[in-house]
Amino acid sequence: MTGGFIETDMRLLHSLLSKLGLSKVKAERHPIRVFLLDDDKRRHRWFSARFKGDFVDVADNVEQAQRLLSDNSYDAIFLDHDLHPEHYNSFSHDDARTGFAIASWLALNPDLQRASTIVVHTRNADGAMRMVEELRRAGRTADYVPFPLLEERIKHYWRR
Repeated sequence: MTGGFIETDMRLLHSLLSKLGLSKVKAERHPIRVFLLDDDKRRHRWFSARFKGDFVDVADNVEQAQRLLSDNSYDAIFLDHDLHPEHYNSFSHDDARTGFAIASWLALNPDLQRASTIVVHTRNADGAMRMVEELRRAGRTADYVPFPLLEERIKHYWRR
């Protein structure tokens, strides 16, 4: 009979510690599917390291991105704007070879990737805001997170 009291006391103690934030409860999450559109090979490695144990598909151009996004289902989608060296530090706006093309394409195809979390991570703030606005106008949830702040967001959203 004392075993039952001890077990109840332990559950009560554990519950109290959890409510006070003093308990280290760790729940493992299942692997997720992540899609990345970016032309920088260093970022490919960076994302693969951040999502180690998950399934990461990478595209470095619009055509490849459309193919992967049509054929698979993703939990998280990360989009860069500037996909070619001539776009870097350019004052030109969106063209068919930027991440904006994918944002527009997703906006026009509402049945694709409906439940995905979409994050625009480009250093091009103007391009990012146009992408986010395009996606939101279509009823999608999308956020802009500048690349230097992305690691913290990933830790917060997809904690391991």
